[in-house]
Amino acid sequence: MGEQPIFTTRAHVFQIDPTTKKNWVPASKQAVTVSYFYDSTRNSYRIISVDGSKVIINSTITPNMTFTKTSQKFGQWADSRANTVFGLGFASEQQLSKFAEKFQEVKEAAKLARDKSQETTDTSSNHSQGSGRETPVQSSNQVSSMNGTDDEKISHTPETTALQTENDRLKTAIEQSNSNAKKFETELQTLRESNARLLDALQEANSSVENWKTQAAACQEENNILKNKIAELELQCKELNQEKERNAQLTQRVQELEAELQDKEQELEDLRKQAEIIPKLVAECETINAKLQAAEQASKDARGRVTTLQTEVEDSQQKHTHMKTELKKFMDVLEGKIDELHEVRQGLSKLGIDN
Repeated sequence: MGEQPIFTTRAHVFQIDPTTKKNWVPASKQAVTVSYFYDSTRNSYRIISVDGSKVIINSTITPNMTFTKTSQKFGQWADSRANTVFGLGFASEQQLSKFAEKFQEVKEAAKLARDKSQETTDTSSNHSQGSGRETPVQSSNQVSSMNGTDDEKISHTPETTALQTENDRLKTAIEQSNSNAKKFETELQTLRESNARLLDALQEANSSVENWKTQAAACQEENNILKNKIAELELQCKELNQEKERNAQLTQRVQELEAELQDKEQELEDLRKQAEIIPKLVAECETINAKLQAAEQASKDARGRVTTLQTEVEDSQQKHTHMKTELKKFMDVLEGKIDELHEVRQGLSKLGIDN
């Protein structure tokens, strides 16, 4: 019947790190099927687990093996033939217990099979030696019957039947070995393909690492930009608070300016009253200019009267100059007051708009 599964469960598979011999290396990305197989031809037991097309566990159970529970959901055993230690992580403590019990059961069965095989070998050896001593002729008949015709094989002895059975078993074992060799070659090819895929994945991972580094640098740069913007916003908030303080100061200043405006309006009223005198002064100034022109003309016409009129001209000029000076001062004062009043009105209008 060949090799058949006798127990199946699911678990996460690990192998010991061959370098450190301390750390566990995941052999499967997720929980996979782990099965006990019994080979009736060889009378042997194996634990086999396959992840996709990759064989991650192929461990033959021997009587010397021991399954150890290292935690409530984790167990391990050492395989000297594979030169590694396998670890299984289960979803529950119950699954771990069932697997451990099955391991112990299979281990005992493997021990019984080994002892039985040794007893059979010893019995066959002793029986063959005894038969050789007692009936040498029969031994020669056995050899001839093994190589004889079908009629001769019909009359062979029980020992010949046992040898024939052993021979058939060996042939089956050889065929199974060849089949296993082909299977191992297929598994090796699968492992090579998996190795190639892993190399591609490693290269892709390295490329992804470079991309992640580039993205990290871009994120860092963007982070710096955001930090600068945050600093600018904080500065703007600070300036806004300062602007509020300035607005409060300006409000107080507006009140002060309104009081000053009332004073300036009173001064303006006084200046308006004084401005009513300006036309009279302008008329007098024009009269004086006319007199001056007439005097100059008269001076040109009558140089003889220069000495007499010079005094009058000088007096007139001094008076005119004095009046112009007074008028200019008055005009300057009036223009300054008007400008101040105009600036005050503009300031009030601007403050009213800002508020």
